[in-house]
Amino acid sequence: PPPPPTSAPIIMDTAWSILSTSEALYHLIIMMLTLGQGVYSMPVPTDVPMCTASETAQYRLTFTGKWTQAAFPKQYPVYRPPAQWSNLIGVTHSSDYNIWKRNEFASNGVREFAEKGEAWTLMKEVEAAGERIQSVYGILSAPAVVGGTGQMSTEFEVFARHSYLSFIVRIVPSPDWFVGVDSVDLCDGDHWKENVSLDLFPYDAGTDSGFTFSSPNFETIPQDKITQITSSFPSHPANSFFYPRLKHLPPIAKVVLTKIKKTNQIISLPVEPTQSNQLPTGNEIEDKLINTPLDCEVSLWSPWGLCKGKCGDSGVQHRTRYILMHPANNGAACPLLEEERKCFPDNCL
Repeated sequence: PPPPPTSAPIIMDTAWSILSTSEALYHLIIMMLTLGQGVYSMPVPTDVPMCTASETAQYRLTFTGKWTQAAFPKQYPVYRPPAQWSNLIGVTHSSDYNIWKRNEFASNGVREFAEKGEAWTLMKEVEAAGERIQSVYGILSAPAVVGGTGQMSTEFEVFARHSYLSFIVRIVPSPDWFVGVDSVDLCDGDHWKENVSLDLFPYDAGTDSGFTFSSPNFETIPQDKITQITSSFPSHPANSFFYPRLKHLPPIAKVVLTKIKKTNQIISLPVEPTQSNQLPTGNEIEDKLINTPLDCEVSLWSPWGLCKGKCGDSGVQHRTRYILMHPANNGAACPLLEEERKCFPDNCL
């Protein structure tokens, strides 16, 4: 067989920053041996539009967190840990590969990343796909965002046979929830798209059955498929994203992919991923501030208490309930927390 080409670019950025030094060294060796062969691809399915762009293209990916307490007031994580985002892990690939896919089972790598933020197994799966079916072109990463809002960005390269982008970012804290994109095609016939902007919504990896952001580990047996979390699904009222008054959840994040104009520079090295924990202002954010109404939630009534009164006369007994969730953003106010009724004392002497 012909030797692997030496000019196949591999976008690696700083994916190793989430791994230990020894693991990163092992990764570097494996990536050089496997993904360097990425220009040879398996036959692309005939029902998929073929990209005929003659040149490669570079893009800048900008991820913006929109996870605010005003937009998602229910059980919003304030500490231990507060709301934040993990590293972004992504791949550029051909149409015959998926790092994750809605309504399909999550791989062990996606499971570990969605539950714990550990990328070791996921990276090995990507490498194996690059070696086995030659469908992975490059790996990209961007650093974590320490806060529900803020930005992270990185740059990557695509070419005709590998014109798709997929990535995953874990929601922290959460049982196994994440956001991401699956197989966004950046090619349009014989040219590359200039800009792609996508709102992101939460997904459940189907591997942990916790309902709230801070739920303890509760393995899902048997494993469920990856599903999108909505304002009414799962329909359990304890679910942190359950807002029955809303038809749709507001986007919890956003990604913008911008094609970079080529310069006269012969070799364009990957740019160090950047991060900003400050929410952009002015024209950078065109969306209005979203304030999701959160109705008050109360417990069930307690049993009726003892009947208090004199023998022979009617008395009074009480029952109570307590607030589970205080209202926010003009949500429905709490109902009465105590009731009383007439009664006749028992066991009078």
